[in-house]
Amino acid sequence: MAWFLGLGIAGVVLLALSFVLDGVLEGLLDGVSVVDGLLDGLLSLPVIAGFLSMFGFSGAIVLGSTGLGPVGAAVVGVPAGVLTGWFAYRLSRALMRDSSGAAPRGDDLIGASGSVVTAIPADGYGEVLVHLAGQPMKLSAKSPVAVARGAEIWVEQALSQSAVSVRPVER
Repeated sequence: MAWFLGLGIAGVVLLALSFVLDGVLEGLLDGVSVVDGLLDGLLSLPVIAGFLSMFGFSGAIVLGSTGLGPVGAAVVGVPAGVLTGWFAYRLSRALMRDSSGAAPRGDDLIGASGSVVTAIPADGYGEVLVHLAGQPMKLSAKSPVAVARGAEIWVEQALSQSAVSVRPVER
């Protein structure tokens, strides 16, 4: 039973290492043409870790709860490990395909409305809170005229990813 528990624990440790060292372990085999691309799919570390841990733990459970020997534990553990490895493969592929769209760029902010958080002096910088795609974004803002805290503004130009040129909304 110790061997099966050891394999289960090794699988969990391998899974933790694959999360912590994200890609470093796969990078160790870069340049080896025989395994080039193998670790990206069915033999990725999460898949191997899922197989090892389920094989080990299910084998230990079978040994501890039934009269089957190590061969019977392996007969039960291999399909359980393969199923878990397949599930890890499918889950990782689904997560990799999930794209939530591109991050907003500076040009996406042009025309957005917001309010001044920190007063903007004439030709100086302050801070504004702008809502883009329903999400609040706090940005540095520059204006040719002084704008008081709490005033409504429109974004005229993106100066950088975190700074914009604004003008106050006239009422």
